[in-house]
Amino acid sequence: MRTSVSLNDLLVDELKDLYSAENQMIKALPKLARTAESLELRTAFEEHLEQTRNQVARLERIFENLDASPKGKSCATMEGLLEEGSELMDQLDGAVLDAGLIGAAQKIEHYEIAAYATARTHAEALGMDEAVRLLEETLDEEKQADELLSQIADQVN
Repeated sequence: MRTSVSLNDLLVDELKDLYSAENQMIKALPKLARTAESLELRTAFEEHLEQTRNQVARLERIFENLDASPKGKSCATMEGLLEEGSELMDQLDGAVLDAGLIGAAQKIEHYEIAAYATARTHAEALGMDEAVRLLEETLDEEKQADELLSQIADQVN
């Protein structure tokens, strides 16, 4: 039996998923940075860690405005993507490891781009202008991170 869920409920669920995903990234990025051989890749991971902390703060602001809790959901997609990356770290080394880390990180960025774009669209439909602005800011950062990873990949490969 299906339960009736509003677009607002769906948005809150999506935001909880993103909150979980970003917090998982905060834990994973230091290990990715330590593992990277390329100084440029290591620096990109370290800088993205700071960005990710700011993204979590933006999500917390949105939850505050919605009078909702960000807790209560674990992002299974991010868990899977991080597990794949972890397997690569155990199997590869040198420049091949960096190429694998870049690929794993880009899969994560593409997931986040899709998730933030969806949440932004739903917030827009609900007339939540501040949420739209905050989600758009994070979406732009995720796109820039993906672009930077592509540039680093050109050098590493």
